[in-house]
Amino acid sequence: MLWGQEDFISHYEYGEMLYANPRGVSCSQCHGKNGEGQMIVEYRDIQGKQVLRGSDIRRDSLAVMINAVNSYHEVMPRYYLTDEEVEAIYDYIKIKNQEYLLSFD
Repeated sequence: MLWGQEDFISHYEYGEMLYANPRGVSCSQCHGKNGEGQMIVEYRDIQGKQVLRGSDIRRDSLAVMINAVNSYHEVMPRYYLTDEEVEAIYDYIKIKNQEYLLSFD
């Protein structure tokens, strides 16, 4: 039993901890405090000023989040999280954003 009465931290706290520091780099640095996405960096190229943003993950499904975390990306580092760890992050984001998500029902 992974999340029982005898656990040191709750499932929510575990998700919060992983979101804050999964493997040395915080998800919130790119995806924002609440998963809303935010600017990572501004830069200039031959087309002018560009902005690299972390995506809004608040409405992503668990399957999308698991695939995103475990797939190769040019920008996002791989964290090698288990599906259970990604699920804890997913649940944390969903609980943290309940009011926002209700506005889409």
